[in-house]
Amino acid sequence: MKTEKDKALEIAQLLEDYKGGDIAVIDVSQLNSWTDYFVIATVTSSAHWKGLYKHIKDYTKENDMEIKVPNRKLNSGDDWNLVDLGSVVVHLMSEEARAFYDLEKLWHAGARLV
Repeated sequence: MKTEKDKALEIAQLLEDYKGGDIAVIDVSQLNSWTDYFVIATVTSSAHWKGLYKHIKDYTKENDMEIKVPNRKLNSGDDWNLVDLGSVVVHLMSEEARAFYDLEKLWHAGARLV
């Protein structure tokens, strides 16, 4: 049986396989009560993040996970799209948004797994 950590690492690999950039996985389980892992990836365009979102959606169906608020309208102008899977939160961010918000620095107390 897969652990939540296994799922976070598999999602990171999935994002890498489909050309997500600069993948990071951070264990934030000891830092908050609402999620255990952040998976962060840089995307190059709205088409790119929509494609990654489709692959994440397929992964959730195969691994007994669900996307919280799954019917959210996908806005092509967003620089930061969050996919809440409960114990894993995926951040798909433009390069500019990633540099500005710097989640890795903000959550530096969490163990970086990737």
